[in-house]
Amino acid sequence: MDEQQEKPGFRVTDRRRFAGTADESAPTEPTEPGSAAAPETPRPSEAAGEPVTFSTFVLGLSTQALLHLGEIASPLDGKVEQDLPAAKHVIDILGILREKTRANLEPGEEHLLDSMLYDLRMRYVELVRGPKKKEEA
Repeated sequence: MDEQQEKPGFRVTDRRRFAGTADESAPTEPTEPGSAAAPETPRPSEAAGEPVTFSTFVLGLSTQALLHLGEIASPLDGKVEQDLPAAKHVIDILGILREKTRANLEPGEEHLLDSMLYDLRMRYVELVRGPKKKEEA
């Protein structure tokens, strides 16, 4: 008798819908447990050569906030634009992250997050209050 006929098995079919494009290199049929898997596509962080850590995640969010505050130019078009509601949103996300990770961070990570939050909040307040002071003077 054939080995495959002796072993009872099951077949898994993924019926989820997704908004992305289908990967042509991915197998359409389920693979057997012992068969070779399809090659993995590199993740964006791996393609950039830098591993994602908590610190790089915080730095990425703070860079987004600085972009929205008009402190740095957009990498897409090189323009400097302010979007204060978007900046506030990213700063609030960092604040939530700080509260939810309290007492779970390494000292360096905690210092980085606290100093980034302080700096971004002060820059935001300066921009929000800045024009009012100039008008009064």
